[in-house]
Amino acid sequence: MSAVSDRLPTFPWDKLEPYKKTATAHPGGIVDLSVGTPVDPVPDLIQKALIDAADSPGYPTVWGTPALRDALTGWVERRLGARDVTHRHVLPIVGSKELVAWLPTQLGLGPGDRVAYPRLAYPTYEVGARLARADYEVYDDPRDLDPAGLKLLWLNSPSNPTGKVLSKQELTETVAWAREHGVLIFSDECYLELGWEADPVSVLHPDVNGGSYDGIVAVHSLSKRSNLAGYRAAFLAGDPAVLAPLLEIRKHGGMMTSAPTQAAVVAALSDDTHVQEQRDRYKARRTLLREALTGHGFRIEHSEASLYLWATRDESCWDTVAHLAGLGILVAPGDFYGEAGANFVRVALTATDERVRAAVNRLS
Repeated sequence: MSAVSDRLPTFPWDKLEPYKKTATAHPGGIVDLSVGTPVDPVPDLIQKALIDAADSPGYPTVWGTPALRDALTGWVERRLGARDVTHRHVLPIVGSKELVAWLPTQLGLGPGDRVAYPRLAYPTYEVGARLARADYEVYDDPRDLDPAGLKLLWLNSPSNPTGKVLSKQELTETVAWAREHGVLIFSDECYLELGWEADPVSVLHPDVNGGSYDGIVAVHSLSKRSNLAGYRAAFLAGDPAVLAPLLEIRKHGGMMTSAPTQAAVVAALSDDTHVQEQRDRYKARRTLLREALTGHGFRIEHSEASLYLWATRDESCWDTVAHLAGLGILVAPGDFYGEAGANFVRVALTATDERVRAAVNRLS
């Protein structure tokens, strides 16, 4: 066991504990803007679907019910503009983080194989490579990478942590480059429904992939768009030649979404109203926090989409974390996401309206 755990970096969030204690001690209580975990209620229609499926004594299937697969294919075509999507093109997963962490292992990668991800990125991309004993590296433009031995290329648009959105042209050129060199693309699109100053595009769109899903898979989650982080509900869509062996591996590993959760996902993907209502909540919080931060001397970069503001005062991120903790506001230091974030902090929009107002008042 120690041999496996020794491959992993120090869990970054442990470093934030002293600052959390400082923020918690504020007379008005902590405003926790550090973690992007939903705080608003699960929509009623989703809760009802979960409850109605509560009497599920048998094992669920890894591939999901036909109704779930219909919901996934229908949503991918309706929302992402994908075409000719069949059940073979989709695969439910138990939340997106487990997929990111275990994908290199499930793909059979190991020493000598390379995994690449953005210079500023979700730390679990690196963790996945480490677990598989694969090599890993960061990029600014993936087309500048040496394709020799590059087996997995992670894209992330909208970005966590920066909120940067890749243009349709950038995605198109990257897909073409990866296909030319035989590099598999997994595109993390979990924040795609949260575009503010840009309209994020999926790699599944025919304008990007030329009508072919060869060598590309998109990762989607219901955690943010439907407040379902507690349900662990996500899915893959893309190349059947990639998804079919993953399905077999996951069958053997028992990596199955619970039957009630599958029913809840069907309900969630059939309704767009609750998604717009949640977007409106985040939009209002984003406006308030952005104005308060810039008024307090921060500069916001990128942040045209997703659930975060990427903010800097041109100082060490830990100095900024300490300053805001003194105001009872907890944020995530940018170096959690790579060395390039050393002077930034990530400010989440996932706090109640009351807590956001408290933060705004403290920053005023």
